[in-house]
Amino acid sequence: MITGANGQLGSEFRKIAPGLDDYRLTFTDVGELNIVDSDAVTEFMQGSSFDVIINCAGYTAVDQAESDRDKAMQVNALAVRNLAHAASRQNAMLVHISTDYVFDGHSYRPYRETDREKPLSWYGITKLEGERQVLMHAGKALIIRTSWLYSPFGKNFLRTILEKGRQQEELRVVCDQTGTPTCAADLAGAILHILPQYQVQEKRIYNYSSEGICSWYDFAKEIVDMAGLSCRVVPVPTAEWPTPASRPFYSVLDKGKIKRDFGMEIPYWKESLKKCLEEINNNNPSASTRLQTHSKHRGIHP
Repeated sequence: MITGANGQLGSEFRKIAPGLDDYRLTFTDVGELNIVDSDAVTEFMQGSSFDVIINCAGYTAVDQAESDRDKAMQVNALAVRNLAHAASRQNAMLVHISTDYVFDGHSYRPYRETDREKPLSWYGITKLEGERQVLMHAGKALIIRTSWLYSPFGKNFLRTILEKGRQQEELRVVCDQTGTPTCAADLAGAILHILPQYQVQEKRIYNYSSEGICSWYDFAKEIVDMAGLSCRVVPVPTAEWPTPASRPFYSVLDKGKIKRDFGMEIPYWKESLKKCLEEINNNNPSASTRLQTHSKHRGIHP
């Protein structure tokens, strides 16, 4: 079962589902199942039997979470507890997607799974609480922390840059926050690569992101250059672009554990970005030519 099926990662699973001969996938989003409602989850699970539940649902509006605290906690933690209980009752494996925002970004090296969590934002706090709910209530579970997720679907940094880059002469993007963009298609493929090998009746945490390191400015510049857009990308410090939620300045994830345990090769972020942009252009060939000029000095923040 895939929850959050209309989001970035869920949409990637939906896209590749027809070619998955070894799996029968059931897709749910809030219209089919409100995972915040424990009774609804119990009732839904009683009519089905799943070997794996992949929780792609999440409250991901980082700044809005600072004021919408109850809803963020409900979706990112309480709903996770409901799924963990349901998975345990069916002896199903729970795959839960978490985030680099569980760290404070003060590290001098890529974060390992065993490093101390210290989130800076309410979003990060709720995601960390979701991890704890999995560890407390699920039987067999896999928590995957990822970073800077993007795809052709939904609202994300890539789509924002493409949209604003076609409309504006200049984009101002923070340059002093460092991490790694991760293509949702790669993450979906990684999960499917892991599942046949994950037979242990236990709970583990793994990091997964693309290879390489960049700033949000570097990411935006590469998007603009690869897409052939004419707008100028200007680097600005975080201090010039204040937001309600604090972001980690350094959130690079160490992928050594997941590569060792599952024999996994992880693509470089620029290679994955190129493939994603090619997919977007193939699905909408006129998008790259719709260049317009409007205001010059609007900023962009993830």
